[in-house]
Amino acid sequence: MKTFGGKALFLDRSDINTDEIIPARYLTEDSKAALKPFLLEDLKLDGFDTGKLAGVEVIVTRANFGCGSSREHAPWALEANGINIVIAESFARIFRRNMFNCGMIAAELPRAEVDALFTEFADVDTNVAVDMADGTLTFSSSLQKKTAPIALMGFEKALVDAGGWVEYAAEKY
Repeated sequence: MKTFGGKALFLDRSDINTDEIIPARYLTEDSKAALKPFLLEDLKLDGFDTGKLAGVEVIVTRANFGCGSSREHAPWALEANGINIVIAESFARIFRRNMFNCGMIAAELPRAEVDALFTEFADVDTNVAVDMADGTLTFSSSLQKKTAPIALMGFEKALVDAGGWVEYAAEKY
């Protein structure tokens, strides 16, 4: 089973689409690792540069993350960079499913909770710990700590526990 959590990057924008996560010009790459240097290369967000991705394992963002074209390459590019969990108000349906199919977590939190996380943690170094057994996310900085519930449905949790759809199918079929 994968380990979830680590250094968080806050991307304060809704509607970050799959072309911004991994530009279409790189979809001819034939391995996840080949996508690594291009993650968020085309993201349009004031003050963001890809150098901020160093050491990041968690992304916290706003609503409708992963909208746009349906492509498994978007979660692959995140995974190739060591990012196995994205926390947002909401996700595009296909992107969310692709995250779980890859054994990754797409964690939805209410808007008020996401707003509070941005207010309290976005401007300081923050780590996120994921406790799958307790169903919690714990956000920690040098200034404070906050816990939020994470609700994974049975099948989603089974996919994450197995490491993704392929591994799940190998166990079950």
